Amino acid sequence: MRKNIVAGNWKMNTTLQEGVKLAKEVNEELKKVTPKCEVVICVPFTHLASVNGVIDSNNLGLGAENCADHKSGAYTGEISAAMVASTGATHVILGHSERRQYYGENSEILKEKVNLALANGLTPIFCIGEVLEQRENGSYLEVVKAQIEEALFGLSPEDFGKLILAYEPVWAIGTGKTATDDQAEEMHAFIRGVIADKYGKEVADNTSILYGGSCKPTNAAALFAKPNVDGGLIGGASLDAESFMGIVNAF
Repeated sequence: MRKNIVAGNWKMNTTLQEGVKLAKEVNEELKKVTPKCEVVICVPFTHLASVNGVIDSNNLGLGAENCADHKSGAYTGEISAAMVASTGATHVILGHSERRQYYGENSEILKEKVNLALANGLTPIFCIGEVLEQRENGSYLEVVKAQIEEALFGLSPEDFGKLILAYEPVWAIGTGKTATDDQAEEMHAFIRGVIADKYGKEVADNTSILYGGSCKPTNAAALFAKPNVDGGLIGGASLDAESFMGIVNAF
């Protein structure tokens, strides 16, 4: 059975001190409830080791927001998958739309990152999604299918089964727009079908697909009620413990 998951993506927010405080707050809130989903926070590289020291890993998973596409070497400023794993992190976001848009990450680069993450025992949260022009011209399904095929379809069924996917309608991130429940469900069901065509129904049925477009406490329950929406990759709302917990509690 696939898991329900709510993962926070802090992006380039919070100082180390602020991040540790926020992680403690989320950790304390989780102690008060029995969530019906897995909860993960993906934090800046500088925070990983410190945050790992203040959370209960039985209740709260820890992830990075990226890793390098090289194993090690003369790549000044880069952080390898092995470095991420050495902090105690268990997850890593890969292929986020902001990485694709601002840093030119393409499928070849992401293929390497996924392989290195898996080789170091990390669970990739792999992001896919279309921009507004692609949504409006009707090519959005083919765009997302190509992103999956080009970066992930070299994986064995066993390795593919270790991934979490996150669908980002890029046009709904930070814009205040949200895909409707039905738009989200259409895409998530399509993605599951693409996986089934390649790896079979069992792998597809066991793959968690998160929604990553302006998910808030006010719309989370309706989104999560859809049969193919298995949780959320949460941006802005993950920077406030109460707001984030409102989404966790939507399950």
